[in-house]
Amino acid sequence: MRMDAEAFEALVIDELDRLPDDMVDGLENVVFVVEDEPEDGEDLFGLYDGLALTERGQYGMAELPDRIIVYRRAHLAACETEGELREEIHTTLVHEIGHYYGIDDRQLHELGWA
Repeated sequence: MRMDAEAFEALVIDELDRLPDDMVDGLENVVFVVEDEPEDGEDLFGLYDGLALTERGQYGMAELPDRIIVYRRAHLAACETEGELREEIHTTLVHEIGHYYGIDDRQLHELGWA
């Protein structure tokens, strides 16, 4: 599937807006980023770059924001239609937000978000 970076980012924003309020209302100091692919060439749909809530002690001012990164090329390579792409982006967002809340890959897989 082909889609330019601007259109892909718009889909990510749209899917983020569709997530349940109780899932996103608890996010604090988190930014969402779209990148073409990981710098190390790893085959990932997304990445949570931060410290999970369950691992935080005192979290105060001047902390750099955690990042949830969505990788465009992996999504486009895995999907044939915009509907499939939206579903995959949705799954990636839920998965990475799950990491923010301290849910590991095994638990996310069991919940159907892997």
